[in-house]
This record gives sequence, C-alpha cells and structure tokens, in this order.
Amino acid sequence: MRDVTTAQDLAHSFEPQPTPLALLLLGREADPKSERGVDCPGDLPSPSDPDLVERARVAKEKLGDKVFVLGHHYQRDEVIQFADVTGDSFKLARDAAAKPEAEYIVFCGVHFMAESADILTGDDQKVVLPDLAAGCSMADMATAEQVAECWDVLTEAGIAEQVVPVSYMNSSADIKAFTGKHGGTICTSSNAKKALDWAFEQGEKVLFLPDQHLGRNTAVRDMGMSLDDCVVYNPHKPNGGLTAEELREAKMILWRGHCSVHGRFSLDSVNDVRERIPGVNVLVHPECKHEVVAAADFVGSTEYIIKTLEAAPAGSKWAIGTELNLVRRLANRFAAEDKEVVFLDKTVCFCSTMNRIDLPHLVWALESLADGKLVNRIQVDKETESFAKLALERMLALP
Repeated sequence: MRDVTTAQDLAHSFEPQPTPLALLLLGREADPKSERGVDCPGDLPSPSDPDLVERARVAKEKLGDKVFVLGHHYQRDEVIQFADVTGDSFKLARDAAAKPEAEYIVFCGVHFMAESADILTGDDQKVVLPDLAAGCSMADMATAEQVAECWDVLTEAGIAEQVVPVSYMNSSADIKAFTGKHGGTICTSSNAKKALDWAFEQGEKVLFLPDQHLGRNTAVRDMGMSLDDCVVYNPHKPNGGLTAEELREAKMILWRGHCSVHGRFSLDSVNDVRERIPGVNVLVHPECKHEVVAAADFVGSTEYIIKTLEAAPAGSKWAIGTELNLVRRLANRFAAEDKEVVFLDKTVCFCSTMNRIDLPHLVWALESLADGKLVNRIQVDKETESFAKLALERMLALP
C-alpha cells in the first residue's frame, strides 16, 4: 500500500521545533553549564504572607555570625533591607572573601555572582543563591562550547597566538576559566581600560567577552581606537560571521553579547529626556550602546553612578541609564537633597532575572539554613575554579 502524505502531515513537518535555548526559557530543560536555572526546589512561603519580614529577621538572627547576606544594587528593596553589605558583583564577592568566619554566604544577586563568590571564598564556606533561576541573559550569551569554537576560528585564521582574552565579570565560571587558561584577565566596568591596557601589552589583539558594548565603549571612548578597529563575533554564524581577513585586521574582537536592561536605552531616550527636562545631566552605564554613551554627559560603573550623585550639587537634575531598582532607590535617597533623579527611558525596565530573588525565596533560604538544611548551594568544580581564579588574580594585580 502506497504511503500518502497529507496536507496536515506537511504542515506538521514544517512546524518550528523548539531550540535548546527556547526549552531553557520555557523551563522544560536544564543545562548545568548555563547561567539559567529552571527551578527552585523547596516549599516557598506565600508572597502575600504578612509575616515575611519578621520571618526573615528571626531566621537571620538565629543564624547570627554564621550567615553573611550580600545584596546587589539591582535587588528589590524588600531584599536589600536584609543585606549586610550592598555593592556591585565584584565588590560583593570580595566582601564575602573578607568574611571567612561566615559559614554561609547568601548571595542576593544572580548565578555568575554567586559563582565568583564561591571561587574567592574558602572551601569551608558555602555560597547560597536563594533562587536558582536567577541567571544573567548576558552571561548566557557566551557558552564554553561557543567560546572554544571561536578560539578554533582564531587559530585557523592564524591569529590565536596574538589574541588575549579579556572577560567581563558578568560571565560564567566556565568563561572565566577559559580566560585564565588562555592567558587573559577579567575586568569590571570600573577597570576595563586598565585590563585592556594590560592585554595589549601581552598581545596584539583582544577577544572581549561577553558584552560587546563595554568592550567597544572602552576601546573607542577611553583608548582612542576607531570603530573600524572593532569587529563583532557572532557565535550563531559560521566563523562568527567574519572573514579571516577581517579577524586579522581587527584589534578588538567583540563577542556578540549585551545586557538586556542597558541595551534597551537608545539615542531617542537621550534626546527625549533632554527635551522634557531642560538642563538634565545624562549619566549612563558603559554597558549601554555606543551611540548612547557618546551622547551622555557622564559614563561609568554602578559605583561611579552612585558617587557622582553623592557629589552632585543640590538642585541638579539627572537622567540615569541603568537598572530601575537602583534608579528608584537613588531618586528616593537624593530627593531630600533637592536632586531630581529620573529613569532615562520612559518605559520602566527591571532586570527580570535579578528580580527573581524576592522575599519569599530569601525567607525560604534563611529558614532552611537556620534549620540546618543547606539549599541551593553554588559550587564551582576545582579545575574550573583554579583557572577562573587565575584570571581574577591577574585582574587584582592590575595597577
């Protein structure tokens, strides 16, 4: 009997099939090498529980000096109130390392930050992430397999020996380890220029991972390179979408990654806020697009943004291009000093993964630890840790 292919069969055969990344986003698969988790085991308290604040306070008090709670600047206020220290990712990891007496480090941030804390703290300390689904979309844009393939492309082009990898702090432990293994260093948004200066003393070219905007802005704005000195390597295209000649001529090979929050700001955002608020100062993070950074009045890291506002005169007006939780907290803080602080874009935008750390998850983590149950531990394997730590130590040695 002859097989008959129906129109329905044909339609089904051409239906788009979900990619591995799509399955991760849907929570239907897990990838231990990815920043993105898909579940958080345990019974969380209800977010409507009016006793959540008191429960968190009691659990933290019961743990005493055994626990040290870190709160990233982008966290919700309901979580930040329980942080022993606040700061950016690297500052918090160093703060954790400086607290060897704490048995538990509860990191209210995202996965790569908790990994960095585990790398820098002692073997007897345990790093806990209240929600395993708190990943980082930027860090997810560069996987170990993709970066290894990129290095093969650079090798085939005959330039790998000239290339020094520089990876942003906002990357997975695997990427940090790759960087350390290949003679590179880590950078933060505060010391990116120092890291690139060091890298160009070691080699002729830099592979900058995973944020193309920080790499481009640092090279062009801070180091005097041209946009033509930069090429973008797209891991989803054969050979990164670049010819061997383009790779040989480039000084900066930028990974095609970005921050989903900072990447939303546009030149229109800058022009619009200047029209709406005469005399406003535009202050943005270097993870923003190059045209936004070029049009801003001030550019710098999260810590730089905070210090700039602290030093600003009363009556000054500021439009801030960074995550909304921080901008709102700064607006409330400086209102008493007659400083007007607004979000750069009209459309509000939280960091969705950072906001997964909420009060129910924090309460669950603290109460579990107080009951002697270790949950959601983030632990980097020893080989990865050793090479990642090497890259971090190179950064710490920068002048």
